[in-house]
Amino acid sequence: MKAFVKHQGLVAPIDLANVDTDMIIPKQFLKAINRSGFGPYLFDEMRYLDQGWYGKPLSERTLNPDFALNRDRYRNASVLLARENFGCGSSREHAPWALDDYGFRVIIAPSYADIFYNNCFKNGLLPIVLDKTAVDQLFVDVEAEEGYALAVDLEAQVITRPNGDTIAFEIDGFRKHCLLEGLDEIGLTLKNAELIRQFETAHSRTYPWLYGAIK
Repeated sequence: MKAFVKHQGLVAPIDLANVDTDMIIPKQFLKAINRSGFGPYLFDEMRYLDQGWYGKPLSERTLNPDFALNRDRYRNASVLLARENFGCGSSREHAPWALDDYGFRVIIAPSYADIFYNNCFKNGLLPIVLDKTAVDQLFVDVEAEEGYALAVDLEAQVITRPNGDTIAFEIDGFRKHCLLEGLDEIGLTLKNAELIRQFETAHSRTYPWLYGAIK
């Protein structure tokens, strides 16, 4: 998993509450499970005017000019500004896969659905919770200033605006540690690989008939 320490990036707004995971990555793309290649289909039904499916050439797609990510000023954005209850609906992990593959590293919203929020951390994304007033002001600022970018320092738990003003945010200490170190659940387990090997060696000597049965 990619570590997250500091990030500075252009902000793109999705000014819609209750964006569910089917809006983030529609159901027809769930057949693929390789974690990559989903970026072109992020927000597919809002981003395109035609129906898409996994593997459909982008040259055959018709972009929706009114959707934020299709506007020139928000191209290559890596910080997503969203409204409350972002990521609600089904528990598909394809949603953070698609956000990550598109290039987003940070999401800022007043609230998230629990499973989506947890899945973001497992995939190297930083979902930041700010109060509604702060998020409202960020939406105003982003619309008012083209090229609006934010700097995020996970260690200090601070967001820095272009004018130098800062916004503090809270994060669970364990999740913060995992992101800073780039550790998902498998990575955490592998940190104890030597202890696991020692246990398996001792266990096989104590109960050799079990391992014979496995063979």
